[in-house]
Amino acid sequence: MALLPYDNAMIPELRKFHEASATFQFVNRDIVIRQDWKQLGVAAVVWDAAVILCTFLELGAVQLQDRTVIELGAGTGLVGIVAAHLGADVTVTDREVVLQFLESNVQDNISDDLRGRVRVKELTWGVNLSKFEPASYDVILGADVVYLEETFPALLETLEYLSSEQTTILLSCRIRYARDHDFLMMLGSHFAVERVHYDSKRDVHIYKAQKTKLKEEL
Repeated sequence: MALLPYDNAMIPELRKFHEASATFQFVNRDIVIRQDWKQLGVAAVVWDAAVILCTFLELGAVQLQDRTVIELGAGTGLVGIVAAHLGADVTVTDREVVLQFLESNVQDNISDDLRGRVRVKELTWGVNLSKFEPASYDVILGADVVYLEETFPALLETLEYLSSEQTTILLSCRIRYARDHDFLMMLGSHFAVERVHYDSKRDVHIYKAQKTKLKEEL
């Protein structure tokens, strides 16, 4: 995804993306996340949607203790790292080009006693799904994964493959364009969807999606 160049003096709120790291406080600890906009672009910086989703998880909105969790489009890995510290068994995923960067953030922020509960795996939506056990996750997490229209069918296919009727899907995102609404309509044709949180300051929505028996039969 290409973004237009900008002048730091003109858009100061974007300067944070060019910092080498960002520090967050979740689960009573400092989590230091490396960033690399220059080399990896949008996949290697922490977006507001990830921070809001972490806050939502920390508040206990979803039970994570001893649950199997997979994060899609993990990028920096912040959401998966927080989920692990909240007691989940976590698989953080992204495209191959991001994996080494993602792995470094996981290694830096996961203590030795949790290492066995966190793994990093390559996942290109809709492509290598057979490497994952279908319908085997309790929770699926995604922060700012709804933004490229051409990826929507593959994202939807991936969500369907990984989830069961008992799986809770949480997607944190901004609704920027009409196409984002279109994705929510696509999602609603396969899952029961509801907005469970809205952060007005950062304009971030969190949607919960879950299969129903009727939709599975359809």
